Amino acid sequence: MREAEGRAEMKYGIEIKGLRKEFGSKVAVKALDLRIPEGSLYALLGVNGAGKTTTIRMLTGLTKPTGGQAYVMGHSISSELDEVKKLVNISPQETSVAPNLTVRENLEFIAGIYGFDKAKTVEKVREMLAQFSMEEVEHQKAKTLSGGWQRKLNIAMALITEPKVLFLDEPTLGIDVLARRELWRKIEALKGKITIVLTTHYMEEAESLADEIAIMAKGELMAVGSPKELMRRTESDCLEDAFVKIVEGVSYEE
Repeated sequence: MREAEGRAEMKYGIEIKGLRKEFGSKVAVKALDLRIPEGSLYALLGVNGAGKTTTIRMLTGLTKPTGGQAYVMGHSISSELDEVKKLVNISPQETSVAPNLTVRENLEFIAGIYGFDKAKTVEKVREMLAQFSMEEVEHQKAKTLSGGWQRKLNIAMALITEPKVLFLDEPTLGIDVLARRELWRKIEALKGKITIVLTTHYMEEAESLADEIAIMAKGELMAVGSPKELMRRTESDCLEDAFVKIVEGVSYEE
């Protein structure tokens, strides 16, 4: 416990040391080292097969690491996993809304799963509806919503549990440019309040939102820095060009 308290004082939302994951003979994540400051928005980038999803699954307790260690808000994912699970939530790439429930009912359902009493449920549902400007659709069934509204609901369902660390996996995938920009504003408003780990294939999204970016390839960490730092190091005019230069020449398995 003393070790966990000491790490919490270091103000890292996530601290990863030598984290490794093997699936048989395949190494999905190789000795990953990364520190993510508490309250920051960190983008984890890489093409398919780079190890991003496996890393997130280890950090959220969905799969056990083969080696190494990681701490979430000072708590070990190996020895304090129950505590870690109380601190994290994920908004997955595939929306996890219940299609036949209304927006309000989806939020109430999640609040019930987490054991909120009636008063807290009412308070948190009202807060999420206001935070994501969903009052106008709160009584619509989720299956009737546009892609943008469903994405907002998906994130609200993750946030209603009051996580200290939120994983956003491709939060704006498949929605139009106006809905994407609106969701960017909602995500940006969370910066400094909780630690956010963002995965995205939209380089403009990472460049606009992220405090720092970690680029992975073949399970390994290739580069870490702010968008401007990565562009400067690679002498690139945009983040997409910097990303390509960093991972260029690396072959991937889907």
